[in-house]
Amino acid sequence: MADLLLILRIAGERVAFPAEEVESVIELDEVVPVPGAACHIAGLASLRSRVLTVVDCRAALDAPPAETAEAVVVPSGGHFYALLVDGVEDVIDASGPVEQGNLPFGSVWARVARGTVEAEGELFLLVDPHELVAGAALRAPAGTS
Repeated sequence: MADLLLILRIAGERVAFPAEEVESVIELDEVVPVPGAACHIAGLASLRSRVLTVVDCRAALDAPPAETAEAVVVPSGGHFYALLVDGVEDVIDASGPVEQGNLPFGSVWARVARGTVEAEGELFLLVDPHELVAGAALRAPAGTS
């Protein structure tokens, strides 16, 4: 477990990413839609001569789409992704280990959570950015149950 946490907001909740898995925090100028892309893929953007796939974290959690240009860049599976978030707050030290089990935000978060972690007297959901990248792949196809 990384000792540093990036505290951010997704779908109105304050959550944490392991800071060691984040390359940078950016503002996106332009996102080009990709026809036929999965519902959680907002499109493509460029960053320093590199193409990023832009993931709408809210859509990956079945929430209304994001209306922000703030993104967290993460490498995943040999590619770089810009994860749209509601906002980035701070980088802080974790106070203890990741605790598995009872997740406070409900089942939608269970798909993307590694557990909870305490930092600065608060309990944060530790979100796996790679699971947000997977997004719709985590859900059953339409028409199945």
